[in-house]
Order: sequence, then structure tokens, then C-alpha cells
Amino acid sequence: MNSTRRQFSRQAALLGASAAFGSQAFAQTAWASIEAQARGQSVAFNAWGGSARVNAYIEWAAAEVNQRFGIKLEHVKLTDTVEAVRRVRTEKAAGRVKDGSIDLVWINGENFLAMKREAMLFGPWAESLPNFRYLDVEGKPTTRIDFAEPVQGLEAPWGMAQLTLFVDRSKTPSPPRSTQELLKFAQANPGRVTYPKPPQFHGTTFVKQILMDLTASADRAALYRPMETEVFARLTEPLWKHLDALHPHLWRAGKQFPASAAALRQMLADGELALGLTFNPNEAANEVAAGRLPNSVMSYQFDSGTIGNTHFLGIPFNAKAKEGAQVVANFLLSPLAQAHKADIKVWGDPTVLALSKMTAQDAAMFTSGRAAGQVERFSPVIPEPHGSWVDPLEKAWLRRYGA
Repeated sequence: MNSTRRQFSRQAALLGASAAFGSQAFAQTAWASIEAQARGQSVAFNAWGGSARVNAYIEWAAAEVNQRFGIKLEHVKLTDTVEAVRRVRTEKAAGRVKDGSIDLVWINGENFLAMKREAMLFGPWAESLPNFRYLDVEGKPTTRIDFAEPVQGLEAPWGMAQLTLFVDRSKTPSPPRSTQELLKFAQANPGRVTYPKPPQFHGTTFVKQILMDLTASADRAALYRPMETEVFARLTEPLWKHLDALHPHLWRAGKQFPASAAALRQMLADGELALGLTFNPNEAANEVAAGRLPNSVMSYQFDSGTIGNTHFLGIPFNAKAKEGAQVVANFLLSPLAQAHKADIKVWGDPTVLALSKMTAQDAAMFTSGRAAGQVERFSPVIPEPHGSWVDPLEKAWLRRYGA
């Protein structure tokens, strides 16, 4: 009997190993077919074009995928991702179910939520990419949850973001480290603090940060569910009271707001502001390395945590070059491409990969040491609220303060 059990166990193990090998072989064959079909395709990559660093990185990636895979990557520069969402929506309404104008789109948050709900995305495909095996899905759970909405393989993680503040420590040695401290700091330094005007995403993120900080822990769960009007009114009441108290002490008494975080950064460099903010923890270090900010600049996050998320790559349902888009996305998830993007001299965008999952040689590309201006001690990541909260939050802000 024992002999029979052992024989059965050996047979089961062999069958399991055979099945696993067969599955792996099938996946390799399927991916080889995708790469073959992708060769010669042109991929229209719709991505925000408001950063010279980002544009240069995409130009580098385009040269790489052309050389390696024979794909022509065309960067369609957007001022706002909603432009791409509207275009796909218009094409779907017109019955254009193939040969769409967008093959790959840089996306997350409310834009992902809209495309997912309206069935405007191809997939699932992302977790079938060969380089998905390097993802840090355990340590970075937002790689599978986008603004509280399950990704379900409909977009591939590309980079990490977390709200980060920066100051010139030679002028501001003790910066505010909480929402309440920031209010006191603004009151003590009138005209020296501000934030971008929503719906510019840095400005919206700043507002969401205050909303999170002022929401009791027992009520935070509601922020991760689809927005309900009555709940919105109740939970945002402390936010508006706080902003009413903050705005009179801001730059230009809160009657005007800069158009972008880049404008804040320049105002800090010029000595007009005492504090800047970014969604890229390495941005200030990038600017220090480029000589646009002094070495005395320090980056930090609120002690209790700041809002963070993952940004992704999606493929519209009617993309004409789905194979090429997947090959491009897979390359952008490679250790080489992620390490190049994480380099503060290039972009400084934090990786979505786990160094422990790659070879020591690949991991070494990420360990260049800490640079001036980088965050010294990271704070906990506060996941984004559900994407359905963003639009009503921006509209309510504009009604109150946008004139």
C-alpha cells in the first residue's frame, strides 16, 4: 500500500511538473508570436508631454524598441490624459472597433476608471507580460489597485508616485510635517506657500491629502468606495473649513494659484516661495543634479504618510497595434528600462519592480547611492481614494475657489 502511494505521488509530481513545463512552453510560444506580429508595427503612445525629462526618456525608449523589436514608437504628447479618453470614447460611439488612433496610453485614476467602466480597454493582458514576474506586487499593492479600483490585468504598472514636499533647508530648517503644521507655517509666513490650481493633478493631490488627513480613521473606508453625494458632503466639510482658513495666508492671498508644480518649483528657486511639492520623490534631486535647485534643498513627506499611487500603461480596446503595444509595455517593465527611468539624471521615476526578484547584476543598476535632494526617510504611503471622488472634488473646489 505504501509502495502504491509512493508511486502515485511520483506520478502526480511528474504530471504536475509536465503541466507546469507545458504551460511555460505555451506562454513562451505565445509571447514569441506576439513579438513576431509586433515587428514592423507603429505604436501611437499617448502620454503627457509636459516634462522635458519624460519626453527625453520616451525618446530613448523609442530608439530601444526600434532597435530591439523593429517597432516604431510615436509619442503623441498630451496636456491631459482625458484627451485620450475622449478620443477613444468618440471612436467607440462611432463604431470604430478596430484600427483606433491610440495604441498605448499612460493612465491611472479616474481616467482608468472611466475606460474600465465603459469597456474601452483591451485585456486582460498585463500579467501575461514576461517581465511582470519582476513586479513588487507584495510591497507595492497599488500595482494591482488603481485609486481603489482593481486593475485586473487591464493596465501594466509603469512607475510609482508619492506626494513629496521640498524646501531649501538653509532657509527653512524645520519644515511643516503635517497638514495642521502646514497651516501654522503658512500663517507665520504669509504669501510663501501655495499649491497648483485643480484640476491640475498636483493641486488635486494636495487637496486629497488634506481630505485624507482630516478624515477620521473610522470614516476613511468610505473614501475607498464609489462616491455617494451625502457621504461626499459630510466628509468634505472639514476640508473646506481648513482651506477657508489656509487660503488667506497663501501666495496672493489664495486669490490666484499657479498653473503647475513646475511653476512652484521655479518660484522656490527664485526665493518667492518657501515650499514646493511634487508627486515624484526624486524630482527635487533631479533638479539639484541639473543645477536648477541648490544642494541645500531637501525632500520630505508628512510624518503620518502622504498619498501615493502607481501610474500605468493601458491599451484601448480598438488599438490597431495591440501586439506592438504589449511588446513596448514589456520592455518598459524590464530592469534595464526601469533602472534608466529611476536614474535621477534621466527621470528619477521610482521603479515598480522588486530588486529581490531579479539577478544581482540587474539589481546593481538601481543601487547608485543617495543623491542630494532625495527623500531621506520615506513615510507610509496612503492609497488614493476611489477614482469616482476626483471629479466631484475638483468641481467643488472650482466652485468655491476657482474664480
